[in-house]
Amino acid sequence: MKISSEIKSKIDSWLNGSYDNDTKNKIKEMIDNEEEKELIDSFYKDLEFGTGGLRGIMGVGSNRMNNYTVGMATQGLANYVLSQKKDDSTLSVALGFDSRNNSKEFANRVAEILSSNGMNVYLYDDIRPISLLSYAVRQLNCMAGIVITASHNPKEYNGYKVYWSDGAQVISPHDKNIINEVSKVKVEDIKLGDASRVKIIGEEIESAYIDELKNYLVSPLLIKKHSDIKIVYTPIHGSGYKVVPTALKSVGFNSIISLEDIQKPDGNFPTVESPNPEEAKALKMAIDKAKEVNAELVMGTDPDCDRMGCAILNSKNEYEILSGNQIGSLFAYYILSNKKNIGKNPYIVKTIVTTELAKSIAESFNIDIYDTLTGFKWIADKIENKKDATYLLGFEESFGYLINENVRDKDGVSSCVMLAEIAAYCKEKSISIIDYLDSVYEKYGFYYEETVSITKKGSDGAKEINDMMSYYRNKTISDIEGIKVVKSFDYENKVAYDNNTNEKKNIDLPKSNVLQYILEDSTKITVRPSGTEPKIKFYFEVCIKEDKSKRVGLAKEKIAKLKSFIKE
Repeated sequence: MKISSEIKSKIDSWLNGSYDNDTKNKIKEMIDNEEEKELIDSFYKDLEFGTGGLRGIMGVGSNRMNNYTVGMATQGLANYVLSQKKDDSTLSVALGFDSRNNSKEFANRVAEILSSNGMNVYLYDDIRPISLLSYAVRQLNCMAGIVITASHNPKEYNGYKVYWSDGAQVISPHDKNIINEVSKVKVEDIKLGDASRVKIIGEEIESAYIDELKNYLVSPLLIKKHSDIKIVYTPIHGSGYKVVPTALKSVGFNSIISLEDIQKPDGNFPTVESPNPEEAKALKMAIDKAKEVNAELVMGTDPDCDRMGCAILNSKNEYEILSGNQIGSLFAYYILSNKKNIGKNPYIVKTIVTTELAKSIAESFNIDIYDTLTGFKWIADKIENKKDATYLLGFEESFGYLINENVRDKDGVSSCVMLAEIAAYCKEKSISIIDYLDSVYEKYGFYYEETVSITKKGSDGAKEINDMMSYYRNKTISDIEGIKVVKSFDYENKVAYDNNTNEKKNIDLPKSNVLQYILEDSTKITVRPSGTEPKIKFYFEVCIKEDKSKRVGLAKEKIAKLKSFIKE
């Protein structure tokens, strides 16, 4: 492996620039130890805004999360925010952080930089869920918001999510404009030394959020009737550790067993391989506790508490883990079946990789449903642009859901409350949540999905992912495993192809490097590089309309064959 002249130049700029001695010594140590791969990965590019901010491994270098990359990003953001001033008023920014290593330190540095640029800063006093930051941006009339977090990524990572005045993660033109401003900033440009405009916030915003959340309950009387449902909750070492139990108790549930002490906030995530509630292993300790106390429901949230995963006690007295699509579909069916006074022009939003079961449910209730690109910022954008209609639910397959339109990102807190309410509804009906889900499948068909994620790290990995996308994009695919492709979508080129009529139509969504194929048996296959991780993802979904005893086996068998579509 050879370090290019461009990377050498960037390394030299750090060795000779206005960086502290500790940073320079770490770089020299990598050079002395001939750690070429680490040097290349640390300097081959600058951290870029992906889905609304920065995310990367912590360490020295331009491609790492550290005080300098965070500082330059913040100075660039400050420059852009100040350029948006329309009068002489002082602009405000809300700021939160999660339990990751260095999150609080990065947050304090960000606060100081913003204050030094003449902005008011509302800084949370403790770790708080993403939803509380989004809510604070809207409640405090801020121009922007920032959360220091890397969501559910491994402990080596940290990140920096940027929100705009609507409380949603930034999209075009703001994201591109911020990137342009950040690219102009040198380390010498970072303003420091004045924290006088930093104001600490906390419980008052949290209380207002929880009070408002009660307005989104569908059947509060059922919660009161079944308030003794045993619920085990784990924050998985993250920021939901206080707010989720508080919210559940505030709406009426009084038998909450929290693993706050066992899986308390800790950026090393010592009790799990990965702090991701999408993975069954992350819920193991909570399930073990549920078995001990005979709880009916297990829920867990990730470090920034925007994702929620669960395990349900079924009729066989076993704990069954639900997928993100299953949870979101349950929310949709429950809300549409039971919510009174549903409002004017009600609608649901999902992403293009999210289950088509949601579409079947919405259409059966004559409710509009909209597809967006992957990333909750696009769901938030739809909410912002449909102010003449009534928002009911937005969700994505990656365990993100939102019922509260005054939050504009996925919300693990309200998701826990909604699932607990469904548990109360099912108890009233003397069925389990699994039975309730089965009734949905009986009505609409059994939708089953699997996602295959392939990791390609470093500069070589980025090229491999691009090559894979080029392979699919340039290949005419008329059938997959003998099943005809009836429609294909190239979201990068914004073109939809109908293979039956040979028609091409424009896709009315922003460009995105995604390819999707719809087969004549309603199978859906999507190929998408991750915007935040060095991965390429393949999403497979099939719909089986067979007897309950056969459908799982048939679905798995079908997807196993379809995986031949993956070419590495």
